[in-house]
Amino acid sequence: MPITFTKHLDRPLLRDIAALAAGILIVGLSFGAIATSQGVPWWQSTAMSLFVFAGASQFATMGIMTAGGGLVAGVAAGLVLNLRHVPYGMAVGGVYWTSLRAKILGTHLLTDQSTAFALAAGDDARKAKHTYWTVAVSLFLVWNAGTVIGALAGRLIADPAVLGLDAALPAILLALVMPSLKDRRTLAAGLLGTAVALVTSFFLPAGVPVLLALVGLVVMWRGAKRTEERA
Repeated sequence: MPITFTKHLDRPLLRDIAALAAGILIVGLSFGAIATSQGVPWWQSTAMSLFVFAGASQFATMGIMTAGGGLVAGVAAGLVLNLRHVPYGMAVGGVYWTSLRAKILGTHLLTDQSTAFALAAGDDARKAKHTYWTVAVSLFLVWNAGTVIGALAGRLIADPAVLGLDAALPAILLALVMPSLKDRRTLAAGLLGTAVALVTSFFLPAGVPVLLALVGLVVMWRGAKRTEERA
């Protein structure tokens, strides 16, 4: 699909997508290498990237499980993180809900990045559609390629974490949320959730602090309620 749609996109946009894909490739390499270093067979990390395709959730689930948090905590954290895809689908679902096949594929390929790029197209529905599929398919390919290569290369690296590749995903996610932090309620919610997670991480099992960080959403809920009352 990227080959079909890229001809409708301008060079600056394609350059941005290429830069993003390069970053996601590095993150995929990191995930595969770190998974291998934690004793996860290469085919399991590859299958996870293929069927889950959610970097943040994959890292969270793997990190919690390998840290002794258990399967339930790991899966729960992954599911909670992926709940953000519900509003994503509501925001850009119209871009790919054109047929049953497109719905299934488009939903599976939905990510923070594909949503952000599609929304950036504004009211241009055609550009949003082309951008969405180009970003979604491109990232799916590089993420899975990176996972396989990283998993195989991880056998040759004693400790992949020393390369600092694991910092690539947080850096990308931070770059994505930075514009939203201009909103005071969003910033307050993020700070509260972060504080709760950091404090509770000292005495609660791995995975639980991430779930408790959702308390930050209370700020958003109360702020929205006050806005409605004023209206």
